[in-house]
Order: sequence, then C-alpha cells, then structure tokens
Amino acid sequence: MTTTTTPTTPPTPETLAPPGRSPRRERRAAELEARTRRIAGRLAEFSARPAEQVLHDLGSTPAGLTHREAVHRLERDGANAIAQERPPRWYVQLAKAFWNPFILVLVVLVAVMYGQWLQVADTEPFDPKIAILGAMVLISAGLRFWQEHRSGSAAAALRALVTTTTAVQRRAGRGRLPAVIEVPMADVVTGDLVKLAAGDLVPADLRLLTAKDLMVSQAALSGESLPVAKADTRPATDRGQDATRDPVEADNLVLTGTSVTSGTATGVVVCTGADTYLGSMAGALVGERPETGFDIGVKKVSFLLIRFMLVMVPVVFLVNGLTKGDWAEAFTFAVAVAVGLTPEMLPMVVTTNLARGAVALSRRKVVVKHLNAIQNLGAMDVLCTDKTGTLTEDRIVLDRYLDVHGRPDTEVLEHAYLNSHFQTGLRNLMDQAVIDRMHEAEEVVVDARFTLVDEIPFDFARRRMSVVLRRNDLDGPAAAHLLITKGAVEEVLDRCDRVVHSGDTAELTGALRDTVLRTAQEHSRQGLRVLAVATRTLPADPDGAPAAYTVADEAELTLIGFLAFLDPPKRDAAEALRALADNGVAVKVVTGDGELVAARVCEQVGIDPGTPVTGAEIDTLDDLELLDRARTATLFAKVNPVQKARIVRALQADGHTVGFLGDGINDAAALRDADVGISVDTAVDIAKESADIILLEKDLTVLGQGVLRGRLTFGNTIKYLKLTASSNFGNVFSVLAASAFIPFQPMLALQLLVQNLCYDISQLATPWDRMDADYLRTPRKWDARGIRRFMLVLGPTSSVFDLTTFALMWYVFGADSEAHQALFQSGWFVEGLLTQTLVVHMLRTRRIPFVQSRATWPVLLMTALVMGVGLWLPFSPLAGALGMQPLPTAYFPWLAATLAAYCLLTQGVKRWYIRRFDEWL
Repeated sequence: MTTTTTPTTPPTPETLAPPGRSPRRERRAAELEARTRRIAGRLAEFSARPAEQVLHDLGSTPAGLTHREAVHRLERDGANAIAQERPPRWYVQLAKAFWNPFILVLVVLVAVMYGQWLQVADTEPFDPKIAILGAMVLISAGLRFWQEHRSGSAAAALRALVTTTTAVQRRAGRGRLPAVIEVPMADVVTGDLVKLAAGDLVPADLRLLTAKDLMVSQAALSGESLPVAKADTRPATDRGQDATRDPVEADNLVLTGTSVTSGTATGVVVCTGADTYLGSMAGALVGERPETGFDIGVKKVSFLLIRFMLVMVPVVFLVNGLTKGDWAEAFTFAVAVAVGLTPEMLPMVVTTNLARGAVALSRRKVVVKHLNAIQNLGAMDVLCTDKTGTLTEDRIVLDRYLDVHGRPDTEVLEHAYLNSHFQTGLRNLMDQAVIDRMHEAEEVVVDARFTLVDEIPFDFARRRMSVVLRRNDLDGPAAAHLLITKGAVEEVLDRCDRVVHSGDTAELTGALRDTVLRTAQEHSRQGLRVLAVATRTLPADPDGAPAAYTVADEAELTLIGFLAFLDPPKRDAAEALRALADNGVAVKVVTGDGELVAARVCEQVGIDPGTPVTGAEIDTLDDLELLDRARTATLFAKVNPVQKARIVRALQADGHTVGFLGDGINDAAALRDADVGISVDTAVDIAKESADIILLEKDLTVLGQGVLRGRLTFGNTIKYLKLTASSNFGNVFSVLAASAFIPFQPMLALQLLVQNLCYDISQLATPWDRMDADYLRTPRKWDARGIRRFMLVLGPTSSVFDLTTFALMWYVFGADSEAHQALFQSGWFVEGLLTQTLVVHMLRTRRIPFVQSRATWPVLLMTALVMGVGLWLPFSPLAGALGMQPLPTAYFPWLAATLAAYCLLTQGVKRWYIRRFDEWL
C-alpha cells in the first residue's frame, strides 16, 4: 500500500462544489468542518493535561460541583442537547408542498381562467376545467404533504417516548459530602463528575479521572465493531497523554454518543451540547438540505417547459389575433394552448408514482421519509456503505482455532472454552463467541468434569485473564490444578517458556518464537483479531485446602495455539453486491475501521479493495485530488465523519448520483449530503433523522429491490413527461400552421381544453405501467436536453398527420369556410385525440409495441376508453355545447389509414432516433 507524506504546509483546497450545493452551503460546510477540528483540538488539550489541572481549569473539584453551581452553569451554557432538525409547522410543510414549478404554473393558469370566467359570469356557466385543474393541484400537493408530515410526526412521537438519565456526583453545598444522583442528560453541565458503569450511555465529552477495566463501544463514532479499551487511570498518577490528538483514539477521553460495555469510570465533563465532538458534527445536519439530483433535474425540466410556453403562447396569440382580428378570442385560445403545453398531470403522476413506490417498498420493509428519494434511489450509480452490519453481520464469531503453525486444532478450542466458561467476570464479545462455537451439550459435560478453583481477572495492563480448574474424581484423582490463560498474543507469549510443537511440548526457542509470531501476524494481516491460549499444570494442595493464585502464577506457561475472531460477512452480501453491479451501481466501502479488516471483508464479498485510501491520506488532499482518488478507489478506511462527507461531495462533483448507507453518528453528515441517505431502524437517532430512507432490515438485497423500484418510478414519470410534452408541442405546432392559413380557428379553445383533459385522463394509469427489463438495468437521471430533443423530433412527427387531416377536411369533405368549421374542428379533434392517445403505446417502449412489449391492463383499458369517448363526442348530446357535429361515415376509413400510417412513421422515427442518439426514454 502506498503511503503519503504529510506536507509541512497543507495544500490550499480547491473547492469543487457538486451539483446542487450553493456557495453559501459550501461556506457553511467549511465552517462546520473547521469547528469540528477546533473542538477536536480542544479535547486533545484536555487529554494532554494532568487530571488535577483539568479540574482546576473547569472550576470543579474531586468532590464535584454544588447544586447551585450546576444550576448556574445550566442557565449560562444551556441544555446539554445536540442540535436537531426541528420539523416545520404543519402549515409551513403544507405551503412547501405547493412550491413546485408545475403546480405554480397551474395555479397561475387557474387564476387566469377564473379571471376570464368572472368577466362573463353573468351569462356563462362555471368552467369545469377550473375545478379540474384546482383539484389536480390540491391532490398533488396534498399527497406530498400527507406522506412527509406523517413520517415526521411518527419520528417525533418515538423521540418523545425516550428519557435518559445519568449518574453525577454533586454536593448540596460547600463543605457538604458529595452524593451520586440521577439527572436527565440534558441537565449535565461542564465540571460535573459523571459515574459510568456497564450499559451506560456517555452523556457528554468526558476526561477520565478514574477508570477500571473500562471498555467503550465507539462503533457509532468510529465504525469499529469491537469495543475499545480505555486506560486505567488514577488522579494521583495521571499526567495526561500526548500519543494522539484524535479525541476518538485518546485513551483518557470518552465522547458523547458512545456507550460503556464493561468496567467502571469517573469522568469530568469538559464539553456539552453543541460544543461536544458529536455536537460539532450535528451542526451540519440543521437547516436547508442540499439539492439532490432529483431536485436539480425537476427544476431544469420545469424551466425548459416554461420557456417553451413563454415562446409559443405569445406567438399563438399574435398569429390568431392578426389573422382573425378577434383579440379576445385569440387570448382565450392562447390560454388554452398554455394549458395544453403544460403537463398539468405531471405533479399528480410524479406524486402517484412516488406514493406507489413508497407503498411497494414498505412491503419490503423499507420506510420512505422523503418521497423524492425514491427517484434518487433509481438514479443512484454509486453506493457508499459502511462495513459493519451491512457487509458483515455486526457480531463477533470465532473463525479459527489454530496451533502455533496455523493448523486447525480442537485442543485449542477446548481450552479456550474452559477459560471463557468458568470466568466469573463480565464476558466480553470474544468470550461469548468462544462459548457459542461449542455445542450446548458441552456445558453440562464441562460442569461435571471440572470445578473452578480460582481466577486471575483481566486487566488492561496485563491484557490477559486466567482460570484455575480442578479435575473432578470421574477423571481420576485431582493431583494437579490446570491454569488456562487467554489474552493478547505478545502479553501471553512473554509469560511462556514452552510451546506445543508438532504434538510434543518443546522449549520456546528464539526460532520457534519467531515462527509463532509470524503465524499470529499473518492472521492479523488478514483482518482477524488474534488471541493466544496457554496452559500450566500446578500441584494441588494434598489436604484439599483452597489455593489463592496471583499474577505471579502466570509464568512458565506452555503456548498451545491461537484463536482468530472476525465480524463475518453476511451470506447474501456477495450476491446482493453482484446484483447491484449488474444494475449499474458501483459500491464503495467507507468505514472507520482499519484497512486490513475492511480489505479482508471486501475480498470475502467479492469487492476488489485495490489500494485503500485512509483518512490520514484524505487530509492531505484538496478537493480536486480527492475527486481523482475517489473516482478509482473502492475502499476508504479509518475515515472520520468530516472525511465521509467530503468523499460523498467529491463523487457528486464527478457527476455521480450518490447513495450513502450508514447507521452511526459518524455517518450522519454524509447521509445528509448524499443524494439519497439510507439508514436502518436500529440506527442512532441522528442518523435516522438525516436519512431519506430507512431499512427495517439492514439488507443490501432489499436495497437492490428498492433501486429497481426507483427506476420503475422514474421511468413511468419520464414516460409521461416525454410523451405529453412532445404530443402537446406537436399540437401547438399544428395550431400555428393552421392558424396562419385557415380563416377560422382550427379548434375552439373549449375543444382544445376537452381534448387535453381526455388525454390527461388516459395518462392516469401511467404509474401502473411496467418498464422494459433492459431499461431497469441502468441508473436513470433527469435530462432536460434529452427531453427537449425528444419534443423537437417527435412533436413535428405528429404534426405531419395533423396537416394531412387539415387537407382531408378542407379538400375531401369541403370544410373550407366558417360555415363548415364545426365539421373541420370535429374531424381534427377526433384524429388529434386518437393519435395522441394511441402513440402512448408506440413511444412507451423502444421495442415493437404490442408484440415485443405490451402495456399493463390499466393502461390498455384507460387508453381504449378515452379513444372510445373521443369517437363518441361528435355524435353525443354534448356535441352542440362543444361546437361539434357528427362526422360522415366516409371519414372513418381515412381515419384508420391515418392512424396506421402514423404508427408506421412513428416506429421508423423511433428506430432512427435510437440509432442516432443511443437513448429513448
């Protein structure tokens, strides 16, 4: 692995903002990163000072604060609470649900149409299109508001159920004896003395004053799956430490968000609330979220369509006004064209698509907090994931039991089991893994064969523990005691003078010692946690008097072998990763764990780790250099929360839609910056608040299914948008051509609105359509340029047959004057609606429609129904009100020929388009 020398002068970062990140947000992110570094530096200073100096600097004493001092500090510094995203008021959420370009366009059109109707309200009935457009607006915004408000309320209700307290030592007043009391975590202040025991959450950032056998789980902060040992400390001898300035690695600091797994400690609070190491990261999670790929894509497409409208509508208005002379009628017709150009069903189609996706994902145990995240999930082409619990099972198992040459040896397992089974202290994860490896029946047999005589408990100076056993009578006379020691390799090896070598006991020579160490180091390099097991036979008291054993008896041991532990990869992880790769999603592992452990897990699940990029290396890179490394690297190890967020932003700046899967405090900033943040229901609260999607099972297989659902949702949305935009553009193109040469309106404004309404109704089934399998294999993004190209090519294609219909009605059926305009308009209305609806089946797939790809039954039925209604309207009782008249029988053969020719031409244009641009939907 290559190493990077840290330059004496750090390079000036060249800021590279990914799409959707405003300069203001970039500045805020830089400020928060600087704040995190500043707080880390302050904690490092506390770590380096002697305990007495720390107490003096904080204005505290070994007896703790008085109640009055604690109250004063609470009022001065505020509650010990981490910044959290406060859910907006319901009415603010409701207003934001309407803040959508398409919805705003519809609102403006409704207002214009309502204003028009008010001018003639005394003589004209209420225009139903106003109510229909208004209903579309309310349904689209209402669905979005309901989904997001409901999930936010549920999260708030869960938080309200939890109240956590902590034990602090305080005095009633000066000169009074201290007492340990339970106070809410929010009431802890700087200078408080906090008592910690197994199972406690650490309420604030603490400098340890005393500690005994303290093990702390820092997985939420660092990503390491194993608990970390903190130094045994005493105030009298505590002079601080300066071996590291990383507060997570300092052995005399414990930080907010971690928890005690074993041991006891007393610590003085040095930082609370937003000034804690965790609090400095949480500040990045409050305020405006960065724009995602979905937000940017929708905005570009929206303004593309609005620009088309701003160009076409005035042109239609001027052409009709100048050629017909009736400016009021021209204005009404231009408004109808504006409605026709607006894909007014898009908010409803998008919301329905997203809501259907959310329901489908909920059946797969996936909770969608933000609806837009479903389409981002489909667009995702890079997934950054933590290792622990995602690729691995998040538990420690005994993987191997080996002799000193690295060969499997059941005798090593048996002795390790005796050691773990008979110890009376708190079993750690590795003891439990040894016990779990043996059969349940062994416990009964062992209890019958052995009796515990004594034990020498574990401590962090020796880094080993021993049990002394007596064989019971059924195994012969108890003439000797068996001492079994298990612990760190070098600490156990230092107490050995013999070794079990090739089945015999031999002296531990220098050569054998080197062989033994190579065996242990080889397995350590594979990412395994290695412990040594050794034994010693001691004479028993012939009178049976109880023996007292001490650390001095852990000498002249015989090394019998090693135990190797790991957090095993999930059985389905490799298959799930292959499925993601087949669907165009690259997986990058971003973990706080060491590179050796992470690289081994990557290899086991089929990921080539390549050359890992470490957090120390990332700190030497500016943004452009990090982008270049992130482009090719697969594994990022030993990274902190700030670095995780930088990796996400670098990948976004490289044009990727990035998903981030994590469950720890150290993942929260990256979850928020990602296009789609994914967490699990067992995650810490801050991670769940930052996420867009929550998995009820930490399973990449479920995530892969979510990706396909996201692409289906996006495919049906873009299908509606491209088809509707191109069809509407073709209609307006035809209107312009007809308006320039025909002495009457080619279609009345009311007819144009009804035609548009019928087509919109036919599209209500779009969310229930399917997408071709090859479409779902590739990540999909919003592409305004592709939509514009699709409109410009496919729109005029439909206009070809509009123009032939104009000629048909004018020359064949004699509708060439204002007296016969109803016949002309009826003929174009039917042809326009039928071609517009039929073409849905032609354009919904890049394959041959009805033969190689068929729409779902809801789409087939809805389009058939609308085409039937279109044929019926000129003959219906509504014909007079709509300005139509029955069409002659001779019209329908021409209509059938037009539809057939249109299908053939569209299929030909589609094939050319796909060859030319290598894309379709």
